[in-house]
Amino acid sequence: MSEEQIDRYHEDGFLLVESALTAAEVASLRAAFERDCEVPGPQRIVEDDGVAVRAVYASHQRQPEYAALLRDPRVLGPVRRLLTEDVYPYQFKINAKPAFGGERWSWHQDYVAWRVADNLPAPRQINVGVFLDDVDEFNGPVIFVPGSHRAGLVRGDRRQGAKSELHLDPDDIALTAEQLADLVATHGMTSPKGPAGSLVFFSPEIVHGSAPNMSPFPRRLLIATYNDTTNLPSWPGEPRPEHVVLRDTRPLVPLEETFLASLDGAAR
Repeated sequence: MSEEQIDRYHEDGFLLVESALTAAEVASLRAAFERDCEVPGPQRIVEDDGVAVRAVYASHQRQPEYAALLRDPRVLGPVRRLLTEDVYPYQFKINAKPAFGGERWSWHQDYVAWRVADNLPAPRQINVGVFLDDVDEFNGPVIFVPGSHRAGLVRGDRRQGAKSELHLDPDDIALTAEQLADLVATHGMTSPKGPAGSLVFFSPEIVHGSAPNMSPFPRRLLIATYNDTTNLPSWPGEPRPEHVVLRDTRPLVPLEETFLASLDGAAR
C-alpha cells in the first residue's frame, strides 16, 4: 500500500483496490459461502420472505477459507498500516443481495451500532469489504459519502422500537433525510464498483448505505471488521452473541502466502 493510497483512505474514508484476489480465490470463497448458507443457526439472517439469506455472521468459524483470508497479507497488511499492527477480528459477516430482490441498507455509520450495543470505546476499526460478485451500478452497490468520517458521529443513539436487539439493523441507527441531505451537499456521493475479488477498505465512521438489488445479478459482499486490541468492548449486562461480536482478541499474525496457497499447502 503506497503513501498515496494511505492518504486517500484518510481523506475519503475509503479506498478501493480492484482485482486484489484471483478468479480461483473468488470461486473458493463463493463455494464456502454456499456451504455456510446451509448451516442452520442464529448466525444466518434471512430476508422478509423468510427464505433468501440476507446476511451470515462468523463464517470464518466454520469455513477455513475465510479463517485464512483474515490473515492474508493482501488484506491484513494494509489493515495494519492503516490502523495498528495489533488487530483482531471484531465482526465477520457476509451481506447477500439476491438477484431481483436484495433489500436496501439504510444510511448509517457503523461505529454508532458498536458504541450503543457493545460499549466500544473508540472508532479504532477498519472494515474490509471483499466483492464476491462483480459490483456495478445495477446490483445494489454500497454508496459512500466521502469525507463524512472526518466530522465524527452524525447521531449517537438508536431509534425507539428497534428492529433487532442483537444485530442493530441499519434502520435502527439511520440518519434522517435532513442529515443526509446536508452531508451530501458538502461531500457528494460515490459508489465503489469493480470486478469480483476487489477490496474496499472503509472507516467505521463513514456514512454509507445501499439501494435494493433490482438486477438479475447477485451482489454478495463480505465485510471483515478489524479492531485495535487495546480497544475492547464491554457490557454492563448480557453481551451480544459471539457470532455477532467475536471474543478472540489475540492479535492476528499475517500468513506468509496467500490464503488459498496456505490451505493447499496444509492439505498436502
